[in-house]
Amino acid sequence: MYKVATEFLTRFIKPANIYKYGFNWSPMYRRTTAKITTVSDDLHYVKIRLKLNWKNRNYAGTIFGGSMLSATDPIYMIQLIQILGSDYVVWDKAVSAKYKRPGKGTIYGEFIFSVEEIKTLKEQLKTEQQVDLIKTMQLVNTNAEVIAEFSKTLYVADKAYYKKKQALRQAK
Repeated sequence: MYKVATEFLTRFIKPANIYKYGFNWSPMYRRTTAKITTVSDDLHYVKIRLKLNWKNRNYAGTIFGGSMLSATDPIYMIQLIQILGSDYVVWDKAVSAKYKRPGKGTIYGEFIFSVEEIKTLKEQLKTEQQVDLIKTMQLVNTNAEVIAEFSKTLYVADKAYYKKKQALRQAK
């Protein structure tokens, strides 16, 4: 549903605005209690904000770790799907979470892909056809102190290769 809506809306609205408002209005992301505040026009940069409130407060009175994780979970995957386009397949594969200190107020996170990183990834996919890409990001408070660190493993593949691989699995 989200992909179809995005494809339709790109006729009228910049992809960066679709990304930002689509996430912020979507029920699945709203439940995380986070907000996407910034999306660059090329989608290589996304910033989120997560405020402590009654919906995400844990027993100790700080931001629940699950809220932090879920606020960061879909960003890299969908960001990369949009950057790479329809010739590639991207899946979330794994995440590692390290909670460094309690989230007591508002925290922020940035998701960044450099132009060079995307270029290198596409070159790598020409020879390897599938890659596990690891991206690490941090949630920080207003004093730039690290609250949590998440390392995401993304599976990225050439779409034609991925379809052949799926067909072989189904044939077995």
